[in-house]
Amino acid sequence: MLAAAASAAVLGIDALDVLVEVHVANGLPQWTLVGLAATAVKESRDRVHAALANSGFSVPPRRVTVNLQPGDLPKTGTAFDLPIALALLAASGQLPVECLANSCAVGELGLDGQLRAVRGVLAVARHV
Repeated sequence: MLAAAASAAVLGIDALDVLVEVHVANGLPQWTLVGLAATAVKESRDRVHAALANSGFSVPPRRVTVNLQPGDLPKTGTAFDLPIALALLAASGQLPVECLANSCAVGELGLDGQLRAVRGVLAVARHV
């Protein structure tokens, strides 16, 4: 199943739209992250997995593909943890897809599932 969550990338003092798409499919359990993501974003896989598991959600033992659009925009930082987690929950049927409509999510997740502050939230709020 496919689900998407709106987010934003901060470049300087500006924010640009980023769409976080998550596809959950049958197959060997693995995570693939595409869309010109920096190391901190690629590490979100482990943070999201631990945060969801420690918050009482199940992480599907299936093939998960995460796409950050647009693909030519560099994505840095940990602000994509929350939209990845929300889209994963929707794609795996644990959250209604409708909950993602008309929203923009940014935030880092701790391994315990706590939401943590990220830089650039003011730019994102002004952009939205």
